[in-house]
Amino acid sequence: MTPWRNHRSCILLVALLLAGCGRNERPAPPSARGEVEGPSLRETRQCFADLRALGVDFQPLPDKQYGGGCALIGTVKLLDIGVPTANLGAVRCGEARTYAAWARNGVAPAAYQILGSELSRIVSMGSYACRNTIGTKGPARRSGHALANAIDIAAFELKDGRRISVLNDWRSPDPAVQLFLRTVHASACRRFGTVLSPDYNAAHRDHLHLEDDGARFCR
Repeated sequence: MTPWRNHRSCILLVALLLAGCGRNERPAPPSARGEVEGPSLRETRQCFADLRALGVDFQPLPDKQYGGGCALIGTVKLLDIGVPTANLGAVRCGEARTYAAWARNGVAPAAYQILGSELSRIVSMGSYACRNTIGTKGPARRSGHALANAIDIAAFELKDGRRISVLNDWRSPDPAVQLFLRTVHASACRRFGTVLSPDYNAAHRDHLHLEDDGARFCR
């Protein structure tokens, strides 16, 4: 074998060896047209472990591809996070992890410290919906809800019987109620990637949109 061919063979051998290193999982098969790529199996398993460490009771849900940019990948059903939440269905695990921390460490303390009552439950408007964003300028694009990666919050109910809703109380004449809503909004902005409120546009006049997308967009 000539020196040039010997050198070329060595390069090919090194390339083959490197190709087999640094990855313990088999690569995912190519996605069909319209399918959504979600978090990896490793990321989802780590998220499950994080939820268990937080003492969150949850049920893993099967992955589903609906086509058209809508899918449930790495989602869970939250059974008990310490703060009851109404109307909550499938939620992507990372979103669920962030939501649990916000509800327990942001909303519940704010209710007690500012409004003088313990939190009874949070009322959501759901998580998964195969649809585009609403009230946003520019080309149409899928909402975070199409991936179950967003939760809309409509109201907060207290054990003393009061119900603080985004629609009716965002500009409440009661300074304590306004402070509470602004506080939980600010707390959400420190945790979620995108947080939208009535201050963003009319489409969000009745809820807080909480999305775990890493965008750092707070309105």
